[in-house]
Amino acid sequence: MVTTPRTFAFATAAAVLLAASACTPQVQPTPMPTASACTKDSLSTETAGKLTIATDEPARQPWFVDDKPDNGKGFESAVAYAVAEQLGYTRDDVTWTRVPRDSAVAPGAKNFDFGIDQVSMTEERKQAVDFSAPYYLVRQSVVALRSSKIAGSATLADLRDARLGAQADTAGHQAVTELVRPKTEPRVYDSAKDARKALRDGRIDGLVVDLPTAFELTSTEIDDAVIVGQLPQVGSPAAFGLLLEKDSPIAGCVSAAVGRLASDGALKRLEEQWLVQEAGTRELG
Repeated sequence: MVTTPRTFAFATAAAVLLAASACTPQVQPTPMPTASACTKDSLSTETAGKLTIATDEPARQPWFVDDKPDNGKGFESAVAYAVAEQLGYTRDDVTWTRVPRDSAVAPGAKNFDFGIDQVSMTEERKQAVDFSAPYYLVRQSVVALRSSKIAGSATLADLRDARLGAQADTAGHQAVTELVRPKTEPRVYDSAKDARKALRDGRIDGLVVDLPTAFELTSTEIDDAVIVGQLPQVGSPAAFGLLLEKDSPIAGCVSAAVGRLASDGALKRLEEQWLVQEAGTRELG
């Protein structure tokens, strides 16, 4: 198999990010594209000298703020600008465009250089598009009604006496059984709809779902629901990557930029700022 700069960059950045989340024990450095190959003047972008970034509409918090991707606020907006800076682009060099997620992940030519919109990197999607190295490993979290006895919980121990629920065959179910280990057998639901209804009806004290779903639940679906907190990483988490056109000539450089942000701790700092502090989601340990 021929190893390209893009595959080198992907492997390195992915390993760095996974190790930072305690998913791998050690990282061995591997080569990345040269700096001269990844400058603004060298990159073949949609518009010469500019970087066009896509996201869906509306762009929701805390990934973005006020549905304004260009303000640099929110986790994904901040990540996008950090990647742009790594590639030599200023804020004025960045143009945002709105592209529905279904269109972004579909096969075919793209009118953007990369997209960012909580897109999980799956083998099926990799047949149609390219991805950068992962910029975020999805965490599991606990959602409860404000009136729940666990709404103010700060540790895993605080959850042990709770009636928790999760959808069957999900990372949320794995997190309940392997991390929380409640005294009462967790309630397991066949569908996300049934699990959410159980929470809404008060039949469980808390529901364990991935963090993006938790934000969706508390912001648009259940008015009196809150995110109790994030759980430690478990299993093989889903990963979000920057989405590029298949065989994009800039994929290696974009992956290298994400890798540098992972290795110097910038991604972790942005996650802490926007997904913990600004969003008010404590980490349960």
